[in-house]
Amino acid sequence: MKLKSDVITRAAMSADLADIATVFLRARRELMPFAPLAHTDHAVYRWIRDWLIPTGRATVAIDAQGLVVGLAATSEAHGVLWLDHLYVLPPTIGQGIGTTLLRQVLADARSPVHLHCFAENARARAFYERHGFVAIAFGDGSDNDEGCPDVVYAWQPGSGRDA
Repeated sequence: MKLKSDVITRAAMSADLADIATVFLRARRELMPFAPLAHTDHAVYRWIRDWLIPTGRATVAIDAQGLVVGLAATSEAHGVLWLDHLYVLPPTIGQGIGTTLLRQVLADARSPVHLHCFAENARARAFYERHGFVAIAFGDGSDNDEGCPDVVYAWQPGSGRDA
């Protein structure tokens, strides 16, 4: 994998709204056609503006040209850090951006880390497993907006090939 050394990460800011929405919407549409968005683009923009950025739990990856090329967002519940979102701009996949974001999330974690991934998303599942995540539960889709079967992963430090 070619690591993109000129990518930096920082907390998401209000000024990143349009770029974050672009990363999120393009990744969802281009990489997960099996899980159509349950919300309109306008609703996604509002959610990013009114909830995702203000929580202070969203991190963006910025390339050398200043473009947002990736997004990671977390939340905490019941002693678990949830990686709620990890998206990379589709043309930049394979350049280490997702790895950079994931490593930052894991480095900052003070509790167990879990995430949900669509069962059909083989590329993402392989990525998480390569980085030390282990499947701990399988869902039928009744608990997500898209109605798609999913997998709950838990991070097991030291268990991945690229941990």
